Amino acid sequence: MRALFNLDNIRLRNKFLIMYVLCVMIPIIITNVSFYQVTSNNVRDQRMRDIARALEQVKNEFRMKTEDAISISNVILPDHTLNDYLEREYSDPTEYVSEYDSYARKMLNSYMPVYTTVQNIRIYVDNPTLMHSGAIGYLSEEVKRTSWYQAIADTPSSAATFVRTSRENLMMPMDSSVMDTFSLVRRMNYFQDKNQWEKILKIEMRMPVIHQVFGNLNLTGYIYLLNQQGIIEYTTDPNVPWTTNQLRFSDLELPEDLIRFETVYDDLQYLRGWTLIGMISEEEVFQEVRKSREYVVWMAMINLLFSTIIIVWITRSMNVRLVRILRHMKKVKNQRFETIQEAESRDEIGQLTGEFNRMTLQIKSLIDDVYKADIQRKSLEIERRQAQLNALQSQINPHFLFNSLETIRMRSLIKREDETARIIQNMAIILRNSLTWTKDFVTVQEEIALIECFLGIQKYRFGDKLNYSITAEEAVLPCKLPKLSILPFVENASIHGIEPLKEGGTISIEVGLEGGMIVSKVSDNGIGMNEDKLNKLRSLAHEEVEMGDRIGVQNVIYRLRLYYGDAFAFEVNSEPMKGTSVVLTVPASSDSIPQ
Repeated sequence: MRALFNLDNIRLRNKFLIMYVLCVMIPIIITNVSFYQVTSNNVRDQRMRDIARALEQVKNEFRMKTEDAISISNVILPDHTLNDYLEREYSDPTEYVSEYDSYARKMLNSYMPVYTTVQNIRIYVDNPTLMHSGAIGYLSEEVKRTSWYQAIADTPSSAATFVRTSRENLMMPMDSSVMDTFSLVRRMNYFQDKNQWEKILKIEMRMPVIHQVFGNLNLTGYIYLLNQQGIIEYTTDPNVPWTTNQLRFSDLELPEDLIRFETVYDDLQYLRGWTLIGMISEEEVFQEVRKSREYVVWMAMINLLFSTIIIVWITRSMNVRLVRILRHMKKVKNQRFETIQEAESRDEIGQLTGEFNRMTLQIKSLIDDVYKADIQRKSLEIERRQAQLNALQSQINPHFLFNSLETIRMRSLIKREDETARIIQNMAIILRNSLTWTKDFVTVQEEIALIECFLGIQKYRFGDKLNYSITAEEAVLPCKLPKLSILPFVENASIHGIEPLKEGGTISIEVGLEGGMIVSKVSDNGIGMNEDKLNKLRSLAHEEVEMGDRIGVQNVIYRLRLYYGDAFAFEVNSEPMKGTSVVLTVPASSDSIPQ
């Protein structure tokens, strides 16, 4: 547990990052998320209350409009003169017209200019002596079959009933299939002792006023007015045919993203049980919430950005200078005594930089004064011993060997021993290339010529026991590669692969260009090698090995890796008594590839 919370092994930059995340970023995010939750809840609740309040206002305005009709009916019902006029039996139409013009017409039409919510006032009477025209209508069987009469048919009292009806037009017959207006219907039986005839008061509402009332809810949604049975009596939804059909609200298929607001009429006798429902889109409710969310997000981004800039500015001042000191300390470890060149500062890192510079200069001075003298003394000793070695080596002059071989070759030619002379010449060429190392790189053509010399000597030794073939593309001949890169593998194939065979074998050398790489393949059908030797040879291409005392496979691989690094590829395959195949791949230098 202690090691888990140990910060000593964490880099300084990561420590700053942890401190920033834990002390700045996470607190800011948590604070803003909490603030957003509280703010959005408050905004949403306030918006819901505003919508409910607006719906309640529509409810009250509609009630006020209906109360105008109630006020008119409350004046008409107890009117004794009007009741006598309706109950009287007239023998002469002239008498009826005179009574109608003198009182009924003026009385019934006087309310129209005052109450703008009233469209029409009409009294239906079954008194046959009246002239049924204008504001007086005949209570016929046809009228009794209407829905508004059926609503009060079983109600003997004069209680008001609010129903949806068709508009009455005295000039045209009434269309009972379209019920697009509201009417207040009451029985006129106020005077119990004077009810010879049945009298029904019907006050029709002005629908433009009703439309205006329900259109005041300036929200993205629709209003539904339902009666006690849940049937839609009015709605602002244009997709609902409420004027021609008896539709239940529960049967409507409404979108799922609507929020329901509801208020009930419970304080009026004639509207008791009616419900006003508002279906408002969630977009309308959460629009303000999104605005608050954008505000919170912008504030969080500004806080994060500002704090991030300040922290990055401060931590960079510390981290960059500490990394610079660490980089120069690594240079000192590699004996590069460079001082830190930067403006002097008075904080702790500036003091550390100054002390590092003084320490570096002191170490460099000590090395110059003490170790350099010792190194020079040892270098002189090494040079002296090298000179002695060169002197010993010079006692055996390579030219003496070359001259001796040339003398033997000439004697062989004189004695007409041409094959012996050719072999001695090949041997001299190989010996000269081995002893005189004036250049590290040779052309592929020069390397192949040296291989031919070596195989010529081996052919002289083994006769028909050894066969070989050399194939090289014309394009690869001018390309250069390290000296003696292929020959050691040809030597291994001859000595370790073919020589142990009783019946002999064949060595094949193929050199070509593939994708800018020199590919050399040396294969034989000799005795091969077992799995252990094969794995050991393959490991030379990957393990770090030192160069040996003689030029062999190990040294070739070491030199090629030294020259080409990862660009060098070495592949070897072998099976016992089936032979060995070696493939070398090295890059062809751009100046050696023919255009």
